[in-house]
Amino acid sequence: MTEPPFVPRERLLKQQQHFQNIHKHTYLKGRYDKITSVAIPLALAVTTGAMILRGVYNMSHGIGKKE
Repeated sequence: MTEPPFVPRERLLKQQQHFQNIHKHTYLKGRYDKITSVAIPLALAVTTGAMILRGVYNMSHGIGKKE
């Protein structure tokens, strides 16, 4: 007993040919790959940098200390 394939073989071969002919990096070939591999890490880096700068500012001015 075998399972039917998720995608027809012809469609799979067509998609493979399409992705193999694109001259980009492997991790940027899909439709939403730029979001997951560029935008999200960039947003995390910017947020982290802002939080670090805020902490340094607060420490240098003595703001936010608990008594």
